[in-house]
Amino acid sequence: MNTKNQTASESAAFREFFIDQIKDIYWAEKHLISGMKKMKRAATSPKLAEAFTNHIEESEGQIDRLKRVFELLGKRAQAKRCEAMEGIVAEAEEVIADTEKDTYTRDAALIMAAQKAEHYEIASYGTLKYYAELMGEDEISRELDATLQEEKNTDSLLTCLTEEGVREMAMAD
Repeated sequence: MNTKNQTASESAAFREFFIDQIKDIYWAEKHLISGMKKMKRAATSPKLAEAFTNHIEESEGQIDRLKRVFELLGKRAQAKRCEAMEGIVAEAEEVIADTEKDTYTRDAALIMAAQKAEHYEIASYGTLKYYAELMGEDEISRELDATLQEEKNTDSLLTCLTEEGVREMAMAD
């Protein structure tokens, strides 16, 4: 990442920024787990509830992975409130309150809320992975990439559940 115009203080500042963003996504993952538990309870479709269960377990592994990233950075795992994820989870709670229980409409709203969270995570992990590469932190980059791939897979699964749900709703009419 060193260029002729870059100073050591700029490099240190970038590293601190990176660490700060790791703290942010660490908090986001932990907060999203509590949100997904609520979404799982609110889901109508057993397939959607199962998807939330699986992603909760996967997110717990992602938190462990982030703890390893902190270790590799020589820092203790520390969370920093992520206002973006806080808002996404609040919006998910709102759609639960605003939709009728045991309906495809609620499931559609839950999937949309979950995909908003996934897209935030995909953007965060993708960028953090790239920044780790720029800093020459190959092991950190690999850890972040593993999570990035899981997030992309979850997003694809949610898209498939949406498509199945739309077909089911159309057939019910």
